[in-house]
Amino acid sequence: MAVADKATRAVLPNGTCLIRRRAPSLRLKPLFFPLEPLMTELSGGPSLPQERRVVTAIPGPKSQELLARKNAAVAGGVGSVLPVFTVRAGGGVIEDVDGNSLIDFGSGIAVTSVGSSAEAVVRRASAQLADFTHTCFMVTPYEGYVEVCEELARLTPGDHAKKSALFNSGAEAVENAVKIARSYTKRQAVVVFDHGYHGRTNLTMALTAKNMPYKHGFGPFAPEVYRVPLAYPYRWLTGPENCAEEAAAQAIDMISKQVGAENVAAIIIEPILGEGGFIEPAKGFLPRIAEFAKANGIVFVADEIQSGFCRTGQWFACEDEGIVPDLITTAKGIAGGLPLAAVTGRAEIMDAAHSGGLGGTYGGNPVACAAALGAIETMRELDLNAKAKRVEEVMKGRLAAMREKYDIIGDLRGRGAMIAIELVKSGTKDPNPEATAAVAKACHSAGLLVLTCGTYGNVLRFLPPLVIGEDLLNEGLDVLESAFAEL
Repeated sequence: MAVADKATRAVLPNGTCLIRRRAPSLRLKPLFFPLEPLMTELSGGPSLPQERRVVTAIPGPKSQELLARKNAAVAGGVGSVLPVFTVRAGGGVIEDVDGNSLIDFGSGIAVTSVGSSAEAVVRRASAQLADFTHTCFMVTPYEGYVEVCEELARLTPGDHAKKSALFNSGAEAVENAVKIARSYTKRQAVVVFDHGYHGRTNLTMALTAKNMPYKHGFGPFAPEVYRVPLAYPYRWLTGPENCAEEAAAQAIDMISKQVGAENVAAIIIEPILGEGGFIEPAKGFLPRIAEFAKANGIVFVADEIQSGFCRTGQWFACEDEGIVPDLITTAKGIAGGLPLAAVTGRAEIMDAAHSGGLGGTYGGNPVACAAALGAIETMRELDLNAKAKRVEEVMKGRLAAMREKYDIIGDLRGRGAMIAIELVKSGTKDPNPEATAAVAKACHSAGLLVLTCGTYGNVLRFLPPLVIGEDLLNEGLDVLESAFAEL
């Protein structure tokens, strides 16, 4: 103990104490190793080669052993897209237990936009771990929670007074947005859209459009949820040029006649739909719906859980058409991989819920808040909005050339580093989920992690980390093109 006391005084003369325990621990490490190299190692920096490397079948033998253990111990309902077991990740790659290094076009479903081990995230979260892991903000609060809410007020669209509440997951954020909207309006009905996805809790399953795998066998669901048409340009029957006007008119007519605008607490929409297929609603549709909401005292909620935090080349996707939501839900990319979510919105709406009505034991955990501040720091310092736009430029150029070559690529869409292609049967617009699965499988075998989505299971979606190197990005697209050639 005397050694620890002497070391604390010698190394940290400014009074910041990294060693407070009664017995030696790993927190002594900074006394013997320079902090900067240690943080570089922790952050998966130069020590993690940014390369695709396939040395075994994928999944390899060690991953298969772990998969057997998973199948024996983990509930069958918890699936995995690609059962390679990760040991390290960072930049644009994921390294597995067998020594394979995969190019990452998934970012943990848009979570690790700053990379899986960003230096600022690791640095800030590690420092917070050294101080305390939890107190519960509802019991004894802490500054990190307040700082995250202040950042959200600065970053989200609009110059009105804003407040936030922090939670653990996107589904929690959406569910609390509904609670807040109902409390503010004194109404019950919630309107959502075809192809939308909002989570896996009971209420958010009701809000979600797709049955399998999200809703099948899990009902009954929460009441007072109403679904209306979405402006889906590729599949609008009278053509994309009519899509925005006709879809908005249909949606508003259904709300007015079947629900009653005066009964609607909230309209919830993803500015770019995620699980539904990376659908960009036709230009003009979102402003029309937002105007209708405002005119009828309805809270307009932008679900930016997948599209937020530089993913589309803007801090939030709703900025593209100048939409200023009443409430905005965020999660995924907010904290560099740690569980954190938020509802941010107009102060008078956010304050509608009574004291104690919002919260949760882990909501706004201090370590997750520190990670969020590190992620936002990284986004600013590296100008990840610009990097997302460059990813779009590279990907759309390459994918457009593939679409000319392979007629099963029916549509190319998305913004920033949120890009997708929809696969169809040759000469038709009939969905082709079989080809989608085959291409994904070929990519996985060759060391490229890609994800699928879409109401019809026929969309390949690309969510590379915003920090991915351009050489690695192009190599991943080479693998994708080879998969189409094989198909």
